[in-house]
Amino acid sequence: MSTPPISRYPVPELKDLPEDIRTRILEVQEKSGFVPNVFLALAHRPAEWRAFFAFHDALMDKESGLTKAEREMIVVATSNANGCQYCVVAHGAILRIRAKNALVADQVAVNYRKADITPRQKSMLDFAMKIALDSAAVDDADFAKLHEHGFNDEDIWDIGAVAAFFGLSNRMANMTGMRPNDEFYLMGRVPKQK
Repeated sequence: MSTPPISRYPVPELKDLPEDIRTRILEVQEKSGFVPNVFLALAHRPAEWRAFFAFHDALMDKESGLTKAEREMIVVATSNANGCQYCVVAHGAILRIRAKNALVADQVAVNYRKADITPRQKSMLDFAMKIALDSAAVDDADFAKLHEHGFNDEDIWDIGAVAAFFGLSNRMANMTGMRPNDEFYLMGRVPKQK
């Protein structure tokens, strides 16, 4: 059985990409040992690739009242709600690593309400899911509940922004037929090979 393509759209060769994009992809490959397919599939449109990853990095790599693992929880829960296989698999792997917990990503993806996470994190995911599925219904009561769990308004912005950004990402991955890398499936489940 041959491996399916990583996208419905043409995927440029690394050598044909603009220097800044090629450099970033090579840095990711050096750090992770492979190139996540999202980097290659979205390189079909370099200007949009740059904007996408600039926004991604601004949300996911900054200092925040949310831990990096909590941001990944948001991605996994909302991506599952949006039916995005790529993001559930890829960010599930990242969540397992950042949380140092081999079980949490599957639990959050399937039903975060039953996952082994804190009440604070469940409240965070309730709000993220509302942003993902019914953002027009957000009201002051949602903010009040999050404040009760210790989130400030900037944290709430971060929760909403991560959920909203990955709504875009989920839709692009689904539209392009983006295929998760096989490497993601085992990451954080088994000890890393030395």
